[in-house]
Amino acid sequence: MSIKAAIFDWDGTVVDSVEHITNSLHQAAAELGFPTLEKAAYRDIIGLGMMDALRRLYPGVQDPDIETIRQAYSRHFFARETTAQQIFTGMSELISALRERGIGRAVATGKSRRGLDAALRSSGLQAHFDVTRCADETRSKPDPLMLEEILAHFDIDVRDAVMIGDTTYDLEMAERIGMPSIGVRWGVHDDDALAQHSPLALVSTVDELQQILARL
Repeated sequence: MSIKAAIFDWDGTVVDSVEHITNSLHQAAAELGFPTLEKAAYRDIIGLGMMDALRRLYPGVQDPDIETIRQAYSRHFFARETTAQQIFTGMSELISALRERGIGRAVATGKSRRGLDAALRSSGLQAHFDVTRCADETRSKPDPLMLEEILAHFDIDVRDAVMIGDTTYDLEMAERIGMPSIGVRWGVHDDDALAQHSPLALVSTVDELQQILARL
């Protein structure tokens, strides 16, 4: 295959933010008197849009209260900026290499538009991507709408792109429309979970990811 675009998840794939997300969710619940959950539960929903994630964490809680938790989460999360130091080692160079090859670069994330824009600015990665899609402006993963919108932006076929992510939500989203995918092992979900969605490969390092992308 010969790809024309690489589409990246953000949290847990491009930047090391999983611990901060789980801590912010824990702090929000504790502050508001909702049950605090095990870290594994918070980790498992990373990648979903936040409202969908909170509904899964707190089934039966009504939407006004879910929104209150979301707002508290946002306060805790935005208390710390994403920095260049949080970018996984080698990721900036990988994305730059794609740019030099003329390969389109995109982000498909469960973050809000506000959250992604802030992270792109503070990490220094804003200029590296041609197009981005967030859960609050389209549909949450694993619905593939955000991928379809990115394909439309580039005016390319589904087989001309590859989705790169650390969660089953990323890989299932790609699988639903027949897009090739690559799972990364430095994020949230384990090999067995990722493999259920038939990725081209599971990679353990950014260097390994770069080698695979260089052949596509």
